[in-house]
Amino acid sequence: MKISQLLDIKPGLTALIGGGGKTTLMYTLARELSETGAVIVCTTTKIYEPENIPVITDNSVKEIKAALDRHRLVCTGTRAGEEKLSAPAVGFDELKSIADYVIAEADGAHRLPIKAHADHEPVIPDGTDKTILVIGADCFGRPISDIAHRPELFADIAGVGVSSVVTPDIVSRVIKREGLGDCLYINKVGNEKNLQNARQLARLLDMPVYAGDLKKGEYLCLR
Repeated sequence: MKISQLLDIKPGLTALIGGGGKTTLMYTLARELSETGAVIVCTTTKIYEPENIPVITDNSVKEIKAALDRHRLVCTGTRAGEEKLSAPAVGFDELKSIADYVIAEADGAHRLPIKAHADHEPVIPDGTDKTILVIGADCFGRPISDIAHRPELFADIAGVGVSSVVTPDIVSRVIKREGLGDCLYINKVGNEKNLQNARQLARLLDMPVYAGDLKKGEYLCLR
């Protein structure tokens, strides 16, 4: 099954938040969905300009729509230096009106697999139809200080020390206390140990939980 089917991505605006793996998930979803509809990818924070996807900057609705008519999948945003893009100049309601699917990376994690959110995070656009929280299974068994973005905040929310080793229970505490996301996707579940940790985490949560390996294209529903 495709990851877009497993996550039940419907037409509209989908926001991706949390730890590392968001960008890969965004482009994987986008390519799958572009087989049946017009797709825009973008960010509310900053992303690197993608390769092999047309990038529309300093844009207007007319320019983006014309690009979609030609390519079915485009990335739009405002140039932010160092080959990076920030949020598009066109509003998200307007983007939703010209594309079947809009997928926005709405968080930053410095490529670390887990994170805690400061007061200004995540940057979820108004009108978002679905928010997917992402973590990497490579967080388990490693110290919070080494593997979390905002480690002191993560440890404080979990009620443990910053040198504590990450367990499914610790991650579940942070997810439940932050209360972010409509569902959870656990990436890098490529071996039995990571799968066991992912299953244990799913049992501790009251939300849909999916897992898989984006590089291998293997996915499953855990809850």
